[in-house]
Amino acid sequence: MGKKLSGRDLIHMGFPKNNSVNIALGQIQRYKKKDTKERILKEAKEILVAPGNFIGHPIWGKVAEQLVNPIKVEMQALRANRVPFQVFGENEIDELAKRQLYDALKLPVAVRGALMPDAHGGYGLPIGGVLATDNAVIPYGVGVDIGCRMSMSIFDIPATYLKGRTYQLRNWLAEHTKFGMVETHKIKHEHEVLDRPEFREIPLLKSLHNKAYKQLGTSGGGNHFVEFGIVKLDRVHPEWHVEPGEYLALLSHSGSRGLGAAIARHYTYLATKQCPLPKQVQHLAWLDLNRHDGQEYWLAMQLAGDYAQACHEDIHRRMAKLLGSRSRVTIANHHNFAWKEIVDGRECVVHRKGATPAGAGVLGIIPGSMTAPGFIVEGLGNERSLQSASHGAGRLLSRAQCKSQITKSEFSATLKSHDVELIGGAVDEAPMAYKDIRKVMQLQSELVQVLGTFFPKVVRMDK
Repeated sequence: MGKKLSGRDLIHMGFPKNNSVNIALGQIQRYKKKDTKERILKEAKEILVAPGNFIGHPIWGKVAEQLVNPIKVEMQALRANRVPFQVFGENEIDELAKRQLYDALKLPVAVRGALMPDAHGGYGLPIGGVLATDNAVIPYGVGVDIGCRMSMSIFDIPATYLKGRTYQLRNWLAEHTKFGMVETHKIKHEHEVLDRPEFREIPLLKSLHNKAYKQLGTSGGGNHFVEFGIVKLDRVHPEWHVEPGEYLALLSHSGSRGLGAAIARHYTYLATKQCPLPKQVQHLAWLDLNRHDGQEYWLAMQLAGDYAQACHEDIHRRMAKLLGSRSRVTIANHHNFAWKEIVDGRECVVHRKGATPAGAGVLGIIPGSMTAPGFIVEGLGNERSLQSASHGAGRLLSRAQCKSQITKSEFSATLKSHDVELIGGAVDEAPMAYKDIRKVMQLQSELVQVLGTFFPKVVRMDK
């Protein structure tokens, strides 16, 4: 079997005594366990003779790349000074989040950065951190939940529909939405994203296809939710076919589930091996977009983002069918992703980890908490924020602090006072855990303008 093959076999064949041997052994162990030693050696010989023919190959591309253009692995030194940056709402942001951004601004690949008013500490980039880099993508700059996003459907149903129907809406959410690691839909819907070639061509994604199929249309744990509420439209976008007023709406928040988490883990591991960094910034290891792994991560990230979108589409389709209505307005945006955008006159990779795209005219949703309003916004294209805004209110208390400081009775009383029905949810997601969303919105008035307001009424979260 392939696992019996050793580095000596490859060196005896003619492989140079460098990292190409380790890379080859790693790929063999990961993807060629079921092949015979003879077959693997035959393929290895073909790569050694003509490595250029294997550049871009899903399994052997990394080996061929190392033979043609070896990666020089060496400790990366941070710059002495930070690249330009802007912090919005500095007095409302904890020191950990600021320090994490300041460290990221010293990366050799950093170009510019920003911190949103809802920011708090995370891994790699802080939550609410935005970082532009030069031809490099940082898996933990995107985050574990790749493509985590907001999605809203506004129905041509008056807000008064909610009166007397709370129990019905509660049952629909309880029965037709699925959360966490275990719950999946009994009747699964097909989606074209599952037929994407990346699932066949990238070995890691091929191994995740079945999980992606099972989890389609489900939501994660933590702060993810699906909720019915009332949306009040103060301004109407030219593309919307509704009048200003109050309507029934559905809002969901979730990401790419196990697919995105596995992608994040895998490529973060590869980044840390190729890009050693000082201990305090090791989660900021990056992948070069000119190299095999960087290009492969970019494809996998795009797929995870599209998969997250597909999950929301499935959720909203199910709820619309139960309502017997179609969405008149759909608004959605990622807030854990990376984009290629022009910064300071050149193309950069802009990471938004817990930040909403806010380019000029770009629509988005910034939620509050389960009792605080969320806002439909239009970006103003502010370059100082790298055309970004907050992705929510931001945490005020950690999960541990919530469990020690907030009682279940206080939690229930707050929900009752705001006339909100909750299914699932724990005290670590209590409204008191979050900053004042209205204050956060004031601190970013130069980043977005508000078009409408959403008030949660029936909320479903993980149990």
